[in-house]
Amino acid sequence: MVTPAAGRAGSLSLAVLAGGTSAEREVSLNTGAQVISALEDRGHAVTHIDSAEDGFIEQLRTGGFDAVFVCLHGRFGEDGTIQGLLELLGLPYVGSGVLASALAMDKVMSKHIFLAEGLRTPAFAVLRTDAPVDYAAIIGSLGEKLVVKPVNEGSSVGMSIVHEPGELPAAVARAFEHDDTVLVESFVAGVEVTVGVIGNRELMALPTLEVVPEHEFYDYESKYVPGMSSHIIPARISENARAECQAVAVAAHRALDCRGMSRTDMIVTTTGEVFVLELNTIPGMTRTSLLPDAARAAGIEFPELCDRLVELALDV
Repeated sequence: MVTPAAGRAGSLSLAVLAGGTSAEREVSLNTGAQVISALEDRGHAVTHIDSAEDGFIEQLRTGGFDAVFVCLHGRFGEDGTIQGLLELLGLPYVGSGVLASALAMDKVMSKHIFLAEGLRTPAFAVLRTDAPVDYAAIIGSLGEKLVVKPVNEGSSVGMSIVHEPGELPAAVARAFEHDDTVLVESFVAGVEVTVGVIGNRELMALPTLEVVPEHEFYDYESKYVPGMSSHIIPARISENARAECQAVAVAAHRALDCRGMSRTDMIVTTTGEVFVLELNTIPGMTRTSLLPDAARAAGIEFPELCDRLVELALDV
């Protein structure tokens, strides 16, 4: 359990960075609004700052803030860029540092680290705009059912499931609309499970959460449209698999040197094998998002969770 740092009780002056310029701007604004409400419930003075607006850096520099709660999703939010700015400004902030943020956002680099740490992840190929694509070779090595996604996007933006070879070129083209590097993975069938981790040095793995989308996979609509997915806590997998999912989430968090919070998305096969899909350093933080939902199952209500994350930002 994380306890408030000595001498930091009471009201703080906090900035909540939400909005931004990525494809996930509207989600970020929704997250920010709910985080602001939660932090105000805890007695803090909170200022909303939109990084898409001119002068936001000056607002941060001159605002006299004790800490910044980053609610920016996607590029220029969770990829290390805003974290680097906050480091230069000398402002404590919620979430992981520059390197961990950049590594987690880059799905290929994070996969290399997961593999080096002995964590399973689906077999994959990397495509770039400056090189020809050998579709037959991809299918030959990874199989006919594939997952195609941009390397540096979140919330399943530009992601497709390929069921047969003829669908692959269009899926790759769609992903290239969002990034100049594309990841193609073997499709791994199983239960989609996510596990949140809270902490800096002492880590707490939250309960396993099973995601059941209305669509074939947990796409953008499934994430953000009410009724398009359901959450089951704990996940409907064996006790051994639940324990492994929590251990894998902690291992992934440590492997990328995350801090504050993370959420690792995994697939658990029918034989109980756990495959890491990706790690999110700034997961959705609305009251009904995955990490807050799992925290609530662990007895941590949303305002307390937000407050605890601020304390972790100050405890560095």
